[in-house]
Amino acid sequence: MTETQDVTPAAESPRVVDERVIEEAVRLIDGGLADLLYRELVSTDEVSDLLLDVRMVLTAADSRRTEEPVGA
Repeated sequence: MTETQDVTPAAESPRVVDERVIEEAVRLIDGGLADLLYRELVSTDEVSDLLLDVRMVLTAADSRRTEEPVGA
């Protein structure tokens, strides 16, 4: 249903990474909503896929941020 991109390059500051992760999550949500906009029925599988894609982007960014050294 949706495709994700790696949005957390290692050399950038956490703030820039956070902004990119948020932009990617919003892109996934907007794309999913556009796909579902004119439909009367939406399967739970499609909604689950969209939510899992957004969750994957957010948790991947969070885990990368917690792995960074304290002085980075």
